[in-house]
Amino acid sequence: MKMLLLLVMMKACAAITQDLSGKMFTFPLESNRAHVKFNTSRMDFDAVTVCHRSFTDLKRDHILFSLATPSHANDFLIFWDNTNKEMEVFIRNKKAEFGGRDYKLNTWHSVCTTWDATTGLVQLWFDGQPSIRKFTSSGSNINGPVIIIVGQEQDSHGGGFDIKQSFVGMMADVHMWDYVLSPCEMQNYLDERNFTPGSVLNWRALNYQIIDKVLVENKKMVCY
Repeated sequence: MKMLLLLVMMKACAAITQDLSGKMFTFPLESNRAHVKFNTSRMDFDAVTVCHRSFTDLKRDHILFSLATPSHANDFLIFWDNTNKEMEVFIRNKKAEFGGRDYKLNTWHSVCTTWDATTGLVQLWFDGQPSIRKFTSSGSNINGPVIIIVGQEQDSHGGGFDIKQSFVGMMADVHMWDYVLSPCEMQNYLDERNFTPGSVLNWRALNYQIIDKVLVENKKMVCY
């Protein structure tokens, strides 16, 4: 069946702002270049919540969300460690590990990640199930010119991509807030009910730029 393609495969496209409701980014091949950059004017965060949905068949380590500043390549990073079967969250280059996640292949997963600079606590909500809270970094904000990317992991500010850490699959419904989302709002997102859209990144009004082979397609869901 033919699917509406809003963007064909391109080397790069200019940044645009678009309502991506019902759409998804498709990363169709392993690459050390293909990614989507999200644009924001915000440069200082004392708290963060990031929510996204992803679908992949990768049997290796891969990135899910990468926010870098000039001082910290892993200022806010979400990463799947396939060797240890755990979700890893980096805050200001400090890591928290979350095991016991049923990260099935070829399945849509909803993930929300929170961090607060005052307490330094990180929490992961995976398919509606909250993790314990773990300490990473406290006492200082994420600040500086931020570069936010999906599809590649930044080992330097805006670069340093490794093909064996790249994401291949589909991603949708990316939102980012500058505060810790309440459990009820988190659940509303995970259940795809009405929720307050991201104050930093809003999938319904997303300013983004595609670099290399990434497509925007209608979101594919399983029908029963």
